[in-house]
Amino acid sequence: MIQSQVSNTARLALTDIIIAAKAEKNLSFEQIAEGTGLSDVYVAAALLGQHPLPAEAAEKVAQTLGLDASAVELLKAIPLRGSVENNMPTDPTIYRFYEMMQVYGTTFKALVHEQFGDGIISAINFKVDMKKVEDPEGGSRAVITLDGKFLPYKPF
Repeated sequence: MIQSQVSNTARLALTDIIIAAKAEKNLSFEQIAEGTGLSDVYVAAALLGQHPLPAEAAEKVAQTLGLDASAVELLKAIPLRGSVENNMPTDPTIYRFYEMMQVYGTTFKALVHEQFGDGIISAINFKVDMKKVEDPEGGSRAVITLDGKFLPYKPF
């Protein structure tokens, strides 16, 4: 039976165990995701407590990381999503995403409404990808693709 969490305490504790096992085994999220049939981004989000894993994927991940049966059950449960507290994030990397939304959020909103109409971009029917590319001017760049289904508001 599908289970849902009402607190993120257990999932946060499991995340600590997962991160320790990942480091101990010197694995990337891409390596952990191998054989699950899921993207490394989705598996990483699941292991950080933001998504449930399908049963077979949870078993595969647990085997890779050396997790027990109770961890498998927790990985399959629907989590309490949302990892950023109700205040400004202090981690510099997370803050930069927050900053991007502060600077470009109203622009994205205006362009969505101009091009699609009154509605939202789904974070449920959603895909995300991140790639590292070399910058012709030196260094590296992060290319992040957010791909969400447009859901129009409907009058009733």
